[in-house]
Amino acid sequence: MEGDFQMNHRERAMAVLNDKPYDRLPIVHFGFWGETLAKWSLEGHITEDLVKTWGDGNPTDARISEILGFDFNWYSAFHPNAFLRPEFEPRVIEVFPDGRKHIRNNEGVTLVQEPEAGSIPAEIDHLLKDRASWEEHYKHRLTWHEERVTKASVRVNDRMLPFDQGGLDFLKANQRDYPYGLHCGSLYGVIRNVIGMENLCYLQADDEALYDEIIQTVADLSYHCVEYTLKSGARFDFAHFWEDICFKNGPLVSPAVFLEKVGPHYKRITDLIHQYGLNIVSLDCDGMIDALIPTWLQNGVNTMFPIEVGTWNANIRPWRERYGKELRGVGGMNKTVFAHDKAAIDAEIERLKGLVALGGYIPCPDHRIAPDAKFELVRYYCDRMRKIFG
Repeated sequence: MEGDFQMNHRERAMAVLNDKPYDRLPIVHFGFWGETLAKWSLEGHITEDLVKTWGDGNPTDARISEILGFDFNWYSAFHPNAFLRPEFEPRVIEVFPDGRKHIRNNEGVTLVQEPEAGSIPAEIDHLLKDRASWEEHYKHRLTWHEERVTKASVRVNDRMLPFDQGGLDFLKANQRDYPYGLHCGSLYGVIRNVIGMENLCYLQADDEALYDEIIQTVADLSYHCVEYTLKSGARFDFAHFWEDICFKNGPLVSPAVFLEKVGPHYKRITDLIHQYGLNIVSLDCDGMIDALIPTWLQNGVNTMFPIEVGTWNANIRPWRERYGKELRGVGGMNKTVFAHDKAAIDAEIERLKGLVALGGYIPCPDHRIAPDAKFELVRYYCDRMRKIFG
């Protein structure tokens, strides 16, 4: 880190990840639980309108970031519609005397909705079961059409505009002062979402041809969305994927299967991305991701995010020791300290110093800031980070 010059948020973020000189470390986050914002509103820290209008990377998100002292939300990206179109119409299947409901959601998954529950609902049925249900209900919802891109919204400074109504012009001009990414979809996580983890494992063994076809179809759609967006002349700072296919003990898919079946699809998309000059490709996967990192690195993904600390104390150091500086990171800050005190914040920042010194790494609360977070401690964290790393 060097002084004597000033950068904007966009410039310094890209400088850090490319291990180049920068004026100060970006102070970033990865959004909030809705309950967190609601609590802070009741406490008088933010307005109710900000709670209602918040979304990752939108103008409200920028305003909340400013209030807290963050520079930006890393999860700020243009999202072409790279999955079900149209989605299923949610409907109630059954209502029980105790208030529980069985609800089929917008992906065709039947969930148990518990009264007052705040956790992830249990899945009890999936519309996608076999080739017949794939052909009838899903395949046609994954066909490419340019409106998947042109009707998606772009953040244009303090407002959101459709891609074909001002958004593209803004992206072509490439004059924003904050980093903005291109979301490239999900090649496996969304499939797991609609068919369920256990069913997907069985499908791999029971009908490998269908398993391959579903992965191919989803990957093709993601590729076309990325291709159309980049060919339009839109310019971005990084590319980004989402998966969420790991838990606290490792992947929810065999690493060997993931390498064989999904790796090549990552490669053809990231090859396309690289042709347009984007060298930072980040990926959001929760849980212990270590066993899948080789597949991602080998196939063009070079930035792990959000690096969940979890019960296994994930951080970038052992990955850097194994893979070198080609692997970057955003995340790895233990957000649980926001529920404690200033001493806990100070101790966590002290731990982060050694990781920042590795280069190519931006600390970030390792996932959504939770409802037990104290507003004043989040502010304190931002102030201390700016003072220590600025």
